Amino acid sequence: MFNKILGKFSKDLGIDLGTKNTLVYSSDKGIVINEPSVVAVNMRTDEVLAVGEEAKKMVGKTPAHIQTIKPLIDGVISDFEVTEKMLKYFIDKAHGESFTLVPRPRVVIGIPLDITEVERKAVEDAAKSAGARQVFLIEESMAAAIGARLPVIEPTATMVVDIGGGTTEIAVISLGGVVTWKSLRLAGNELDNNIIEYIREEFSILVGEQLAEEVKIRIGSAVPLKSSLEMEIRGRDLINGLPKAVIISDTQAREAMSRTIKQIIDNIKITLETTPPELVSDIYEHGIFLTGGGALLRGLDKEIAQNTKIPVRVADDPLTCVVRGTGILLADLELLSKVVLPSSEEL
Repeated sequence: MFNKILGKFSKDLGIDLGTKNTLVYSSDKGIVINEPSVVAVNMRTDEVLAVGEEAKKMVGKTPAHIQTIKPLIDGVISDFEVTEKMLKYFIDKAHGESFTLVPRPRVVIGIPLDITEVERKAVEDAAKSAGARQVFLIEESMAAAIGARLPVIEPTATMVVDIGGGTTEIAVISLGGVVTWKSLRLAGNELDNNIIEYIREEFSILVGEQLAEEVKIRIGSAVPLKSSLEMEIRGRDLINGLPKAVIISDTQAREAMSRTIKQIIDNIKITLETTPPELVSDIYEHGIFLTGGGALLRGLDKEIAQNTKIPVRVADDPLTCVVRGTGILLADLELLSKVVLPSSEEL
């Protein structure tokens, strides 16, 4: 009863706790935060200096006593205390303009498919310590499908490939549950690492993560482009240690990422092979839906379609599908009750 009264006044939040970015959806304003999952900490005083966008600017540029920490690895919490501080910062920021006596929010959080009970409890505890009144956990693939307005409750199959920063989640959803799935530690970060390795081997130049990500976004593709793209990259020459600049083409960027893209496609095929035949026929009819930041890689949908012989569609605004799904669930408690995962206390 008390919870119902509080629910009428609290500003409930949906959170996509991602390896690269954390997005927060407020029940009354929509998406209010989309910032990198990075925290800058002064190791001498244990003080948090910056969170999100401000902390990302410090990556690779800090003195020894300041560390930029990415508290989520492959979509799960690797540093509990820093995650708690980051969540508290984002929850406070989402409530920033509101009156201080507003009740603590209910929070819906998307979690990876292969998360352990210990990791699940860590997410719940971090959210509660950061100020949540009640925490609901939902599979990210399910949240992405709901955010893309796909029919998750009906007895028809929906296949979602959610390519995030740390993980790629491949899931076949029917009747409000995940039927078959695969979770891979291959996603946006791995594509960035592929580019760093390629540049080191081909040009003997060392570049950072941020530049590799920029190469992927600006000239990266999964299929040959009609008109070629080029980009100048600057890094440290591994032979003499001095700064050096070279030009990299879209062909070279594609070659660098090709192995990881092939592994993702191979795992989509494996997931289809283990899916019941009735559901496969639905997928063949309705297609595969791509969500997450990786879905924005040029031509990835065409490459997957060519290899699986199934139509592939990129969801509208794939970057925000998961957090929009949590937002829809905040407003539709009946749907939330059908797809929510049991809390760690119930297990």
